[in-house]
Amino acid sequence: MKLFVSILLALPLAASSVRVYQTNSAGDEVHIIDPETNKVVQTIKDIEVPHGVAFSPDGTRAWITCEAEKTVWAIDTKTAKLIRKISLSGHPNNLSVSRDGRRVFVAINVAPGTVDVIDTASLQNIKSIPVKGAVHNTYVTPDGRFAIAGSIAGKMLTVIDEETLQIAWELPFDLGVRPIAFEKAPDGSTSRMFVQLSGYYGFSVVDFKTHKEVARINLPKEPSGGHAEGGAPSHGIGVAPDGKTLWVDGSYASAVFIYSLPDLQPKGYVKTGAVPDWITFTPDNKIYVANSGANSVSAIDMVTRKEISRIPVGEVPKRNGTVIVP
Repeated sequence: MKLFVSILLALPLAASSVRVYQTNSAGDEVHIIDPETNKVVQTIKDIEVPHGVAFSPDGTRAWITCEAEKTVWAIDTKTAKLIRKISLSGHPNNLSVSRDGRRVFVAINVAPGTVDVIDTASLQNIKSIPVKGAVHNTYVTPDGRFAIAGSIAGKMLTVIDEETLQIAWELPFDLGVRPIAFEKAPDGSTSRMFVQLSGYYGFSVVDFKTHKEVARINLPKEPSGGHAEGGAPSHGIGVAPDGKTLWVDGSYASAVFIYSLPDLQPKGYVKTGAVPDWITFTPDNKIYVANSGANSVSAIDMVTRKEISRIPVGEVPKRNGTVIVP
């Protein structure tokens, strides 16, 4: 889920410049959707097993992990053309970009566990930070002070100081760490993290300041009839740009569930395609859900809470993200 929307909302918008990037984890293409028309308008080809996608704060660059090549692709967002491939220390999963745009933090999903750091000016891999367990996802906190690494195998959440590139603290879990969403405090710092876990149909609530898990929230039992894949019945989570709601994928329901913030009260759901796997928000009050079991993306109006379009994409779509192209 990508944590870019607070930056996007501060910019003057031209509807045609908003783009949703959808990677296809069992294919060799990234589809780029125009949320005004809900159609694929560009395609990045010949990127075998694309996984994560993130963007520079100015919207000029997309960064995409290529599992087959063990590289990150730097993409020009206007042309959707490759600028350069950057070699990594191992097989990548997801990635994130620092708030100042200077660094890209790449999850290396092989033991013993590493976060690679790319310098965006030189387009070089400048450091590998050892962590406990192969890394599934990385994130950057709302205030830009920390990079977060989550490990499935290590059952560990690792917090990295962005200035020193040293580990600030760790939080072990009894289950593997999967997608994470962040709630901002009034001063802009991170208040809570909402952490999805392997095999758990719901999410954990972590107090960022005390470094402690404070609750676990089970997703509703109804609706039912869907199915999960890959040991992740709830995979894909995000706080809405206005900070008032949390949206959580539920594969057993083929739906995305809605919770109010800060009280975490359930507020209903919206049906999606099979195996909803990742979500991203757009500035025009829509949410895009990757349906990895249906090779499609659900476009949902957040105001009416209805699916307004289902967009065909490639094989097993998972990670997605929103960018405004200048």
